[in-house]
Amino acid sequence: MKLISSVLVAASLAMSAVSGFAQEAAAAAKPDLAKGQASFTAVCVACHGPDGNSLVPDYPKLAQQHPEYLIKQLQEFKAGKRQNAIMLGFSAMLSDEDMKNIAYWVTTNKAAPGTAADADLIAQGKRIYLGGVLDRNIPACAGCHGPAAAGIPAQYPRLKGQQANYVVTQLTTFRSGERNNNLQMTGVAAKLNDREIKAVAEYVASLK
Repeated sequence: MKLISSVLVAASLAMSAVSGFAQEAAAAAKPDLAKGQASFTAVCVACHGPDGNSLVPDYPKLAQQHPEYLIKQLQEFKAGKRQNAIMLGFSAMLSDEDMKNIAYWVTTNKAAPGTAADADLIAQGKRIYLGGVLDRNIPACAGCHGPAAAGIPAQYPRLKGQQANYVVTQLTTFRSGERNNNLQMTGVAAKLNDREIKAVAEYVASLK
């Protein structure tokens, strides 16, 4: 009986230790939003705005984006997998923990509504976004980014209300191969002409 009791006590202690380690790991993995806000204010605010809603058309809105996606992009900027001289410099300053804290903080902020003005382009962009261009084997953007452009965490960013200028730049650089950190997007953008790129960008920018 004493042997059985000892075994049970040892097993209980082992389970407690495992549980404790798991709790510590979970706590360590949890992002620190206060640190994220402080880092964002120090590093990111000039281009992306105080709450992640950039007022500069060439810089993306980060508010309400998927944090997993932002972390992936920051890591790829830092590694040189995604080329951008400005972002390379800033991302090089950040640790993985900094990236997580920043991404999870900025994405808690609500995205400001987008703006778009060209009704004809918006209509064309809506057709491409929702239905693709069948005779040229261009898939619908909605297939990956969702019908409401809400995106899918890690893989596909939220596009709803995004800056039209920024979307044009990204699609254009995907098409040229200058941006090459997503082969699927490279393949899709390669089939789009300038007007179609502009139309898709105007459409997603118009979404409220």
